[in-house]
Amino acid sequence: MKLYSRTLFLFSTCLLSHAMLFAQETTPKAPDSSLNTLQINRKKIDSLDKQLMRLIGEREIAVREIGIYKAKNNIPPLQAGRFRQVLEKSIIAGEKEGLSANFVTEMMNAIHKESLRIEDEIKLKFHGK
Repeated sequence: MKLYSRTLFLFSTCLLSHAMLFAQETTPKAPDSSLNTLQINRKKIDSLDKQLMRLIGEREIAVREIGIYKAKNNIPPLQAGRFRQVLEKSIIAGEKEGLSANFVTEMMNAIHKESLRIEDEIKLKFHGK
């Protein structure tokens, strides 16, 4: 649960920072003190984005292990009940961080889609189909 919370928080920070990149192009120049604050916070976001990618990478390592197990035991990659559990836990954790259920759902769907791609790739290596 703690990994989900950290992943959720960092992933949302990453998405927000990328949205802010578009706004930067049209943002007027701020006074020096505000500019310093802006630069400090941008560096913080960059660091959080890096941590977020590392955490998602760690998650996908676990997904690969699960994918190998499923391939060896002829278990289909998609386990809808398990994903519902993960999504429900993530929504609760996200709400505690001030994130909307809609945002968390979209984010977890994107992560799950990548996880299924990885598991399908592993299944193909094991079974050739």
